[in-house]
Amino acid sequence: MAGLLTTGIFLTHAAMQIPAGHLADRLGSPRVLAGALAIVGLANLGIGFASAYAHLLWWKIFAGLGTGACFVSGARYITRLFSGPRMHLAQGLYGGSVLLGSGFVIFAVPQFLAAFGWRSAFFTTACLALAALAAWLLAAPRPLAPPRASSSFAGMLSDPQLWLLGLVQMASFGLVIVAGSWIAALLRNSLGASPARAGLAGSLVLLLGIVTRPLGGVLAPRLGVPGALRAGLLMSTAGCFLLGAGIPSWRAALPAILLLGAGCGLPYAGLFNRAAAFYPSRAGAAMGLVNMLGIVMILAGAPLVGHLADWTGNFRAGFLALGAFAALAFVATWGIGPLPAAREVPAPATQRADRLPKSLP
Repeated sequence: MAGLLTTGIFLTHAAMQIPAGHLADRLGSPRVLAGALAIVGLANLGIGFASAYAHLLWWKIFAGLGTGACFVSGARYITRLFSGPRMHLAQGLYGGSVLLGSGFVIFAVPQFLAAFGWRSAFFTTACLALAALAAWLLAAPRPLAPPRASSSFAGMLSDPQLWLLGLVQMASFGLVIVAGSWIAALLRNSLGASPARAGLAGSLVLLLGIVTRPLGGVLAPRLGVPGALRAGLLMSTAGCFLLGAGIPSWRAALPAILLLGAGCGLPYAGLFNRAAAFYPSRAGAAMGLVNMLGIVMILAGAPLVGHLADWTGNFRAGFLALGAFAALAFVATWGIGPLPAAREVPAPATQRADRLPKSLP
């Protein structure tokens, strides 16, 4: 029943990626983000007032509508507010902030729960969401209206280049969530680690992305986007294979954990910016498609690794399978082509992102 709560929010989070991205393309990210933050705040209030499991499940499903729209609209906002090499770093900082927020909640909610009770803990998170909404409405710079779409929506959804980027997202973000959820069990099974120590290792894999996502934004202009993607996937492949080969000690586990955490964060900025660059006027929907595929990996990959553990009697086979999947994505990056010059008609000069007011960052 507890696991179903997580499934509920991830399902609607995934389902909102393309619709919310499309709305951000049509209406602009500021409007969509404001509505999405309001949904997140309302959902947390609803959880705080819930009096039955069915109420909790409903509000978690409802929250996913807001979190899904928040993420893809925020990524779309970055592509409108920044241009050139700065956009990679800005996108990486945004991606790192997503993980920082997740880590903060994992740490802070138990503290609030112990001090004030579980209802008050969710009232607190609701207040944080509403405070973010107020800050957004009052202080966030407003980019110019997005250009009108000049490409086919159906053509964008079926573009092999976006699906290749989605495969990379599956082997980076999707893979790190699946690996993080099972690495604690692997360490307990292989090394007899305590639940607290094993859980810390699982969290470290994810939290490294706070640093490595911005780092990937720095590397993308220097290595090129395909080069940054390959560097990350190669590190992820090595980390998974080291974990799957057998861990004799904590000293051997730490390099594998660091490789996996770093490798899954490096592709983020280049990945989403390349998706946006393929379809400038449909960037939100394009990034939504890529991220949705990464979430599909989470929904399917976590139970598959568990099934492999049941079948083989250990978790090594699951990590070897994850490593093989990352290696497949690494090979597939050679199919990511250059940006075609004529994919879309250029937007009018007054609507281009690089013609923002000079006062904006």
